[in-house]
Amino acid sequence: MKRPLSATVVFVLITTIFSACANQQNPTGNTNTVGVAPTPDKAAIEAQLKALEYDWPRIVKERDGAAVRKLEADDVMLVYPDGGDGTRETDIKDIEAGALSNDPQEVIDVTVNVLDNDSAVVRSRTRVKGDNYKMSDGKCETIIREFRTIDTFFRRNGQWQIVASATVPVRSPSPAGTASSTPGESGSPKAPTAKPPTVNSSPARSASPAGPATP
Repeated sequence: MKRPLSATVVFVLITTIFSACANQQNPTGNTNTVGVAPTPDKAAIEAQLKALEYDWPRIVKERDGAAVRKLEADDVMLVYPDGGDGTRETDIKDIEAGALSNDPQEVIDVTVNVLDNDSAVVRSRTRVKGDNYKMSDGKCETIIREFRTIDTFFRRNGQWQIVASATVPVRSPSPAGTASSTPGESGSPKAPTAKPPTVNSSPARSASPAGPATP
């Protein structure tokens, strides 16, 4: 006569069956969730990207085309203030030409939106002090041009690069002498580098979006 199974034996059998099924579904025994990326270090990424943006004044002043080649992706998409398209090679050519590279520049604000470990969007405002002209009272006034720029960064092979950038002119620039909203930080992510009054590029690239005012 067969003896009935005790409750303990039944429990052990059920547990064994469930364990075997679980092992078949996850044969590696890895309990980590697949596809979950580590949390980005936002502070570190912000510091890296701001350093790249604030390096534009040096790039323009020193006509450092090699830095532009490194910073901008070869397939970068550029939109200039007049709506025209640009390329990295055009930017390099204009930076190396060095036109208007000595105009004083100031960054008013830079904001970094970190998307993940390898992508971010940077918004900046650039103020460029250009030509002076004499007013009726004999005083000189500085022409100020301002721009808003959106740069999209991707990290490729460990290196941050701009893959897309769009710049628009600010219609009502701040008056001369207005303090920066980021004290201690100067320099422009981008500075106009050629031929006013033609409008066909972003501030760091090719032509100036606005020509000097007349008295």
